[in-house]
Amino acid sequence: MPSSLPLTGERTVPGIAREQYWFARHEVVYRWLAPRCTGQRVVEAGSGEGYGARILHQAGGRVVAVDYDQAAIEHSAATYPLPHVRANLAALPFSAVDAVVSLQVIEHLWDLRHFLAEVRRIATWTCLSTPNRLTFSPGLRRGEKPTNPFHVEEFDADQLHGLVREAGFRDIAMFGVRHGPRLAARPGIITEQIEAALSGTWPGELEAFVAGVRTDDFLITDADLDTSLDLVVVAS
Repeated sequence: MPSSLPLTGERTVPGIAREQYWFARHEVVYRWLAPRCTGQRVVEAGSGEGYGARILHQAGGRVVAVDYDQAAIEHSAATYPLPHVRANLAALPFSAVDAVVSLQVIEHLWDLRHFLAEVRRIATWTCLSTPNRLTFSPGLRRGEKPTNPFHVEEFDADQLHGLVREAGFRDIAMFGVRHGPRLAARPGIITEQIEAALSGTWPGELEAFVAGVRTDDFLITDADLDTSLDLVVVAS
C-alpha cells in the first residue's frame, strides 16, 4: 500500500512505483543494520515516514522514532505501533540509549555539529548514512551548496569520517552502498530516472524496471568508498 504521507522530494516513502529505486536504496541499509539493533535501545533520528523505525523494531530493537516535522511524526505514529517523539535533532530529549540511527538525514541538517554532539552525549554507538557527494553531485566541492534544494551540505568519505571523529567517536567503520549486478548492468539508471521525472514522461519499460528494484539489487561493502552511491558509518 502506498504511504499516505505526501512525497515532497525531501524524503522517500514506500509504495510508489516510480520511487522504488530510491526507496530500496534507503531500505537496504536498514535491513543490513537491523540485526545489530536486536535488544538495543535505539533512537531513530529523522525517522520521516517511519518505515525504517518499523524495520528496526521488527528486528527486536526497542525503537523510538524522532522527527521534527509535524506531519511526518503524526503519520508515522498513526501507522507504526512504536513510540514517537517530535523533537529538534540538535536537542534530543534523552539521557542515555544504546544507539542513534540516522539514515539519509545529516545532509539536511543546518546544525550538524550540535546533532553529532547530541548523538555522542546519549549513545554508545551510532549508524549514519548520507549520499556520497563524489557520485551524487560530481564536481561539487566541499562546503558548496548542493543543487538539491533539500540538502544543506553533502559529504565525501574522508569528510564524514572526520566529522564523526571530531564528535568524539573513536571506533569508526566506513561502508558504501553500490549497485549489485542487475543495476550495474544498466549504468544509466539514475540519469534515466532524473530525465523521466523532469520531463514527466516515463517510458513503460523504465517504469516497470524501476518498480521491480529490490534491496538485494544493492550491495554494502567497505571497498572503494569514493565510488559508492551512499556512505554508511558505524561508530562507537
